Amino acid sequence: MARVVVLGGAESGVGAAVLAKVKGHDVFLSDKGKIKEEYANMLRKWEIPFEEGHHTEELILNADEVVKSPGIPGTVPMVQKLRDQGTHIVSEIEFASRYDSAKKICVTGSNGKTTTTSLIYYLLRNAGLNVGLGGNIGKSYAYQVATEHFDYYVLEISSFQLDDVYDFKPDIAIITNITPDHLDRYDHKMENYVAAKFKITKNLTPDDCFIFDSDDDITIGHLDNIILRCKMLPFSQKKEVDEGAFLREDKIVLRYEKEETDLYLQELALGGKHNIYNSMAAALAAKATGIDNEVIRNSLATFQPIEHRLEPVLSIKDVLYINDSKATNIDSAWYALECQKKPVVWILGGTDKGNDYSVLNDLVREKVKAIVCLGVDNAKIHAAFESMVGTDHIADALSAEEAVRKAAKFAEPGDVVLLSPCCASFDLFKNYEDRGAQFKAAVRNL
Repeated sequence: MARVVVLGGAESGVGAAVLAKVKGHDVFLSDKGKIKEEYANMLRKWEIPFEEGHHTEELILNADEVVKSPGIPGTVPMVQKLRDQGTHIVSEIEFASRYDSAKKICVTGSNGKTTTTSLIYYLLRNAGLNVGLGGNIGKSYAYQVATEHFDYYVLEISSFQLDDVYDFKPDIAIITNITPDHLDRYDHKMENYVAAKFKITKNLTPDDCFIFDSDDDITIGHLDNIILRCKMLPFSQKKEVDEGAFLREDKIVLRYEKEETDLYLQELALGGKHNIYNSMAAALAAKATGIDNEVIRNSLATFQPIEHRLEPVLSIKDVLYINDSKATNIDSAWYALECQKKPVVWILGGTDKGNDYSVLNDLVREKVKAIVCLGVDNAKIHAAFESMVGTDHIADALSAEEAVRKAAKFAEPGDVVLLSPCCASFDLFKNYEDRGAQFKAAVRNL
């Protein structure tokens, strides 16, 4: 029996603590902040000792191993002390994978990973497979390993979750794309962030698959630096590939083990260039899992959009309101704007991550008629876009309700009101889900 200390008392940490308990370890959980009541109750139910609001060194530094929640940076003093004394620190997914023999399809990337993960899960369920969904989405992977049995897992994995992996190995690894994000956690060095993402591939064997966007320069640039022994399945909208997925006229062509399959773009449930990439990645994962072509076609045609990701809310007076609150960086907002076919009243703003808004200039000129800034400090947004939409067509708001009201005044029949914030939500909201939920409630109250 080992002493396992878990740092962090949210979904990931509590799941790891329950798994450690189920496997007979001496477990203790510590969170420097407040633990939500639902998680505290779960720890009590499983009779796991815990503390909140502080770290007690003598209860933590005696650990044989520490499971660190992904939200805790490696620079915090307690983590540094543990490292200095040589304590092994792992992530929840590393810890959970030791006790799990299921096949794992793991998705990372800067954008599109939630949609791609959800698509693959939907495909596998439609094929009748016994499959769990976890990682950065849904229930904790460790908690599911502790309490359920699945033959397959589809896991959305962030770079933070990959920071402390050693032996973790997917059967199918997917990188949707890599764009600058979370650089504050990586010494503001892009190469550190890229290396973290590529940890998903480090233990792949010749029997495994790596699915990746061969149109993404950052991904391709890093491929030259590493040796991969697995089966490589690129997807592209720009060129034909020998094995993988590519566009030919109005269809996606899947090439896998000498078989070619066509998927017509007009039959895909999800529109926009970015969702063609997501659909390609998901279809390749399904092919590599042995799923029938008809199931792939039907699933991609009937999939429903994810909450907070280009989610249609309501159409009011012929104005469609779209909740894309999960777009917390420039690249996500670029995709959201790019796929709009109607004039856009754009709601954006929040906690800026060092955004360079200039990459959106062409899309704003082409698609955006008015802007509502939803944030405490909107000066940077005004400086970037006010000259494009005009001073009469830009407004500020300090709540979702105010933002929706002002957007509705700008909008005319046939327009779209798009919440795609480009920024983190922490200045006015608990998280992006809270921001999206408040936006939807405000739309319904119009």
